[in-house]
Amino acid sequence: MATMVQAEPVSTSHLKGSNGVVDIIEVPSPIAPALLLVHDDGEEEIVAIFADVLGQAWASAASVDEVKSGLRSTTYGLRNTLAGVQLDSWDRSRLLINVHCIDGGHPRDDALTDRCDYEYLYTKSPFFRRDVARFLSFILGQIGPHQDLAKKARTTLISTTFPDVHAALPNLDILSVGADAIEIRVDLLEEPLPDGTVSAIPSLKYVGEQVMLLRQRTELPIIYTTRCMNENGRFPMDDPNLFYKYLSRAIQWGCEYIDVELWLPEDIRRRLAERKGCSKIISAFHDFSGSFRWTTPETQALFEKGAVYGDVVKMIALVNSMQENYELEYFRSTIQTKYPHPPFSGLNMGPMGQLSRTLNKIFTPITHPLLPMIAAPGQLSAAEINQALHGMGQMPRLDLYGIGSFRSTTQAMFFEKCFNELSLPHQFMFVERAPKASIENILRRPNFGGAYINPPLAASAAYIPALSDAARAIGQVDTVLVRSEAAHPRFVGYNATWKGIRATLSRDFVPSAYSGRAALLLANLEADAAAAIFALKSLGIGPVYTIGFKAHGSLAAEVEPVRSVEDVKRLEQPFVIISALPAEKSLLVVPLLKHYRVDGRNGSSDRNGAPGGRSAGKVFVDLANGPRKADPLAIATAAGWTAYGIADVTAWTTVETMRLLVGQNVPYDFVRLASGRGLF
Repeated sequence: MATMVQAEPVSTSHLKGSNGVVDIIEVPSPIAPALLLVHDDGEEEIVAIFADVLGQAWASAASVDEVKSGLRSTTYGLRNTLAGVQLDSWDRSRLLINVHCIDGGHPRDDALTDRCDYEYLYTKSPFFRRDVARFLSFILGQIGPHQDLAKKARTTLISTTFPDVHAALPNLDILSVGADAIEIRVDLLEEPLPDGTVSAIPSLKYVGEQVMLLRQRTELPIIYTTRCMNENGRFPMDDPNLFYKYLSRAIQWGCEYIDVELWLPEDIRRRLAERKGCSKIISAFHDFSGSFRWTTPETQALFEKGAVYGDVVKMIALVNSMQENYELEYFRSTIQTKYPHPPFSGLNMGPMGQLSRTLNKIFTPITHPLLPMIAAPGQLSAAEINQALHGMGQMPRLDLYGIGSFRSTTQAMFFEKCFNELSLPHQFMFVERAPKASIENILRRPNFGGAYINPPLAASAAYIPALSDAARAIGQVDTVLVRSEAAHPRFVGYNATWKGIRATLSRDFVPSAYSGRAALLLANLEADAAAAIFALKSLGIGPVYTIGFKAHGSLAAEVEPVRSVEDVKRLEQPFVIISALPAEKSLLVVPLLKHYRVDGRNGSSDRNGAPGGRSAGKVFVDLANGPRKADPLAIATAAGWTAYGIADVTAWTTVETMRLLVGQNVPYDFVRLASGRGLF
């Protein structure tokens, strides 16, 4: 495997206002990604799609030298039949990705993959553009799932124990509710052979296709595990290099986590750490002997050994007494005090160890009734863990509220469905939005645990003394949490809507695709557009042109009003148009969509018909909610725009709201299905 070209880190932008400086840490690096894609014959279209997702121009190259002399901001494609020995002189100036179509009829070349930084596997039918965006965003370091999970009080993982991932797909949205990551047990995969038997070890070809299938259908980070026979798995232990071969390929496939067993030779663990790119290593130790003790000096030495190369250290032992759970908790407290990093995940297996599964806070493995088997003895479901936490007084019953208009009742029903699915003890109540004073009264009720508010509340409300940076800059609060300080409740206001807008914008494009691009934003009032402005700035967009209002305060930097048709004619071509107009006025955006229509969805052509030129990708988001005479989304799509509506934004906002209110992750696809909408 080639040495990784390191991705550029996420940078920080600032909003300056009367209350000081607000950091927006999500701004991607302004350095444009540079890629060379090696693809199958006749599959140039995938190069155009990669470039479109990156917001770049693209071109086909006949040689490596042509790529070396080309613009770094252009994504190049090179047929694998032309690559050959040319890669011997490759200077590693770009990320080199082998792009292979599973159903394209071409053989897969493992030797070629070994010479590349990454490998992207895809199918023509079905094709998932959002999977390209996720893959690129991750390997380029523009999304950080590990950093996001580190902010949560508790994280869990669901382990797919299916011999074939196909069997999990129909129920994947239900299986994933309450999970923060999804584990693929490579050692449990069963590859069918022509004679009717299954392979003792699934081939890399089969494993790669299984990983591809899983990532196409979930936005959760993937934990790639090759469990050995001594640790309740099926991979043989006579050849440690086999583990290196399979784990290094997982890095090339862009798996967010690889599970590296501590018994593997130090040289293998070190080489994986050196080549992990943006993937994270879970250093794993399991003991099934029944004689393991958390109180011995050797146990701390095992943690320290795992911490050398591990981003997370996981230690799991089979126990026979309740006392050993208390010994684990003492060890957990001691080790986390001495070594705050890396995070420690410690569990006891077996019926006696189930208490530890409720107390562990880092990547607790969970099961589900729909899985064919549990991955380890004593494993619990998310619902069972929540019930246990409630019974222990660690998850008190709270009253959570939806405060808003009648249109919010669908969201209220969704919350109740999630509470039932996860056996959360909370009660959800919907309250019609009334005079301002009534909101404060609701917040003061006994057992108040939080609320979402639609339409949002002004951030200046005196009874919400603490605000997130986003809520302060946007000037609006749509989610309220309560924190206890010195036995007194303290309300904290958040804005989740901007996260929903940002997630929508980056579903089919990498964050850096927006960097330095122009955006056009329509609204009657600044308040209607403030969350959208903040989301755009978090992606490095600039300048932002406005129609119908003028921005003020901390959001006003690089935001310019458009006052006339002549101004529109002089505008830079917008990469994004967002309409925050009410439904009855939403058609006012149609002339702009047609004026800035996209010429060709897969890249423009030069005068000779050769692919190249600017990226075709442009994005339209309609935030209007309610009936209208015509559908701007359909008009935008016909004009070549990638179009999203309020339902898409609301689904992502709900994901963020659930995380804020109850600390539970709910997959985006589950939100869509629960609201009666199909998947993308």
